[in-house]
Amino acid sequence: MAKKELINDPEDLNQNEELNVVLPEVTDDFVADDEAEIEIEEDEEVIEHEAAEIEVAKLKKTQQIDLENFNWGILGKKEDVYTDDERGKLEDIYTKTLSTIAENEVLMGTVVAINKREVVVNIGYKSEGVINANEFRYNPELAIGEKVEVLVETQEDGTGQLVLSHKKARSLRSWDRVNEAHDTDEIIKGYIKCRTKGGMIVDVFGIEAFLPGSQIDVKPIRDYDAFVGKTMEFKVVKINHEFKNVVVSHKALIEEELELQKKEIIGRLEKGQVLEGTVKNITSYGVFIDLGGVDGLIHITDLSWGRISRPEEIVKLDEKINVVILDFDDEKKRIALGMKQLTTHPWESLDTNLKVGDKVTGKVVVLADYGAFIEIAAGVEGLIHVSEMSWSQHLRSAQDFLKVGDDVEAQVLTLDREERKMSLGMKQLKADPWTDIEQKYPMGSKHNGSIRNFTNFGVFIELEEGIDGLVHISDLSWTKKIKHPAEFCSIGETLNVVVLEIDKENRRLSLGHKQLEENPWDVFETLFMVDSVHEGTIINISEKNVVVALPYGVEGVTTPKHIVKEDGTTARTDEKLDFKVIDFSKEGKKIVVSHTRIFEDSKKQQESGDKKKVAKKGKAEAAPQVKIEKTTLGDISELAALKDEMELNEKTSKKKKE
Repeated sequence: MAKKELINDPEDLNQNEELNVVLPEVTDDFVADDEAEIEIEEDEEVIEHEAAEIEVAKLKKTQQIDLENFNWGILGKKEDVYTDDERGKLEDIYTKTLSTIAENEVLMGTVVAINKREVVVNIGYKSEGVINANEFRYNPELAIGEKVEVLVETQEDGTGQLVLSHKKARSLRSWDRVNEAHDTDEIIKGYIKCRTKGGMIVDVFGIEAFLPGSQIDVKPIRDYDAFVGKTMEFKVVKINHEFKNVVVSHKALIEEELELQKKEIIGRLEKGQVLEGTVKNITSYGVFIDLGGVDGLIHITDLSWGRISRPEEIVKLDEKINVVILDFDDEKKRIALGMKQLTTHPWESLDTNLKVGDKVTGKVVVLADYGAFIEIAAGVEGLIHVSEMSWSQHLRSAQDFLKVGDDVEAQVLTLDREERKMSLGMKQLKADPWTDIEQKYPMGSKHNGSIRNFTNFGVFIELEEGIDGLVHISDLSWTKKIKHPAEFCSIGETLNVVVLEIDKENRRLSLGHKQLEENPWDVFETLFMVDSVHEGTIINISEKNVVVALPYGVEGVTTPKHIVKEDGTTARTDEKLDFKVIDFSKEGKKIVVSHTRIFEDSKKQQESGDKKKVAKKGKAEAAPQVKIEKTTLGDISELAALKDEMELNEKTSKKKKE
């Protein structure tokens, strides 16, 4: 290599192109490399000048030298030629080219290189630092030349490499930066690390913040896993300083933008306007439609003219549909939408020839206690009242006749096209059973019927569908006193009846049950005569009345004072005693009995007989004595009466013993 001329002038240095050719790229490594191969002359003075040129070139490149005021005369001198002052200046210049750093110090560095695994950062030290790319995953847009914070972990590791950490630098300032972002509403970036219960975990400035599921987006999120590994913008919405918990929101950023869009969209809305929207959410009561930043609701009744049980029968999620604006509220920003209003009302296309009396078919869509709604065409319904379902008169509900989904034939009873109302009837398609009631059920005829219902005054009997009759409570039994029909029979049982009376005009039928048998009171009149004695069983005792079961299935009545026994005690329920009939009423079907009267009357008769004996004895003593006395007919009758009385007393005493 040819020997170069020495540089003695700064202008020559600036204009010397040969220097750039001969000298390699000036780096810290080059300065530190003692074994750099530089072809120079062995002449000692030339070597000094070459070294000086290299040093000046480096100083110029790093802009650490003032070329205009630099004393170029000190360059190229031998070591022993430099004065102390000159040597100090040169050392000071060299020292300024090197950065002074300390371990655990946070510095700002410049990104000089990026690859998939590493990021190279220059902090002005004698070598660059290499940082794992994972520490920058929150910022996928990192570019060369961008300033980043780094922490000096080690100035030189085992291989002489400068070790830096961006993550630790962020962590040292993370809490302050999070608080600052919360106070200033700053928009920050975060990396979604993973899913958790109720939301996501986000790396923000090296702090794990919580992102609730409801704060990810304004739209409902169906797949949370799709957000894991993404870097998004957030706002810090809540900080718990005690536990150092941070809550962030991405939805808040969207809402601010949507709020402006809503005002703009609502300002252009008009009733009757048709728009295209996307099905955003489906509920049991309706469908929410996204109109491009503003949500509207289609109520389930506005989806179709016909009845539907679930909105899913008409629309699907994310489906694009046309809707019409029915109403909106500027203040509350609620928009009512309709879908069925885009089609003609079914009543307008109803057959014009349909009239009252025509027969129609349809399906049961709604059931209520009072009736059933029948859909005869999509959106056209008629009501069958429960009274029009059967000719039967007893109370029933629509559920007894029909169920939802049943196909029904009915007759049009009323039709109002203006009010869009129609009433239907089912029973009209069957013959009215009351038309020939007098021929089918003549008076005095006997029939079997089903007990359908009770009232306090009687029992309703169904002879056939549509023919009901009433058996009055007094016509159930000749002998029993019935307070309520439930004491005599049960609902659902079959009862034999006889037709007593027919009222065709009012559709009333009077029936009887006891009339199937002869009136036993004609016989009872000869059996239960007054003063006759019969064995009976006490079946009920109340405060004022006592009911006694007598022979032949008849019942007698008395009062508690008439069941007092001869020993002074009162008889109890289910106790058998003799009872004397003290009153009988055939018309009132009433037998009044008494047990007490039996021994009371016997005692009176005995007392009466004793008095007669005393009177007779007195007369005999007062009359003159006659040797022979003949018996008269009067004496015989008195003896007979006395005998009867004694026999009665004997029978009474035997019964008491028994």
